Amino acid sequence: QVQLVDLGGGLVQAGGSLTLSCAASGSIFSINAMRWYRQPPGKQRELVAAITSGTTNYADSVKGRFTIARNNTKNTVYLQMDSLKPEDTAVYYCNAGIRRNILDRGMDYWGKGTLVTVSS
Repeated sequence: QVQLVDLGGGLVQAGGSLTLSCAASGSIFSINAMRWYRQPPGKQRELVAAITSGTTNYADSVKGRFTIARNNTKNTVYLQMDSLKPEDTAVYYCNAGIRRNILDRGMDYWGKGTLVTVSS
């Protein structure tokens, strides 16, 4: 089965930087969109950034500070986070729309999440 492994979380000071990565593996025919979500403590999960073959999209709260990128050869998506703020503290989850074979329409898969803590 398809697996997503998201890595790179940790503790960082406000104003610092951190880069997350998420690698998809298993039975993969193709990957359409790849996304990063986050869930701050006590709050709802929200979309942070998304990337397809030709477009990127960012939440207003991170625009100009975060950059999403992907390496299709490695089936990996990255989230470069700069100028981090305490409000960025959350569990970050990788998400991808994946077809396992040519008969698939595509389904969403999720990583387990990686914790990012930004201290003030």
